[in-house]
Amino acid sequence: MSETHQPEQPSSRPSFEQIYLKLAKTLASRSTCKRLSVGTVITSTDFRKVLAVGYNGNASGLHNGCDRDEPGNCGCLHSEENAVINCDSPRSVEKVVFVTHLPCVQCAKRLINLGNVRKVFYAEDYRIRASVELLESVGITVAKLDLTP
Repeated sequence: MSETHQPEQPSSRPSFEQIYLKLAKTLASRSTCKRLSVGTVITSTDFRKVLAVGYNGNASGLHNGCDRDEPGNCGCLHSEENAVINCDSPRSVEKVVFVTHLPCVQCAKRLINLGNVRKVFYAEDYRIRASVELLESVGITVAKLDLTP
């Protein structure tokens, strides 16, 4: 008696982009900022390596909270800033960045200086969108990624 082989059904596996953006959202849960929890993941362009991670909060060794209550000036380091600090990959390595929220202009500049960032994916808009034009002006693709099923 021979068994009939059923073809495999197409998988509904999540894309690497979805996985890493979800990881950024998970990292954001470590944030100590009162106003906004943000997470960042930097990967290789083939998605096989996580090069760095970050979330927003105070500097290492300082109290786990904001220095001030002023929105936009609470004293916390931004998640992208922490990820750039944590990234020890050479500038020659091409990178993809996943951020829970569209980066601010200053973080966009930090990502540009990191070197060889090819794409920035984000899930939530930021109140100021000037970073999109800035990133695209140097050849970095910016894309909003919807994680809802």
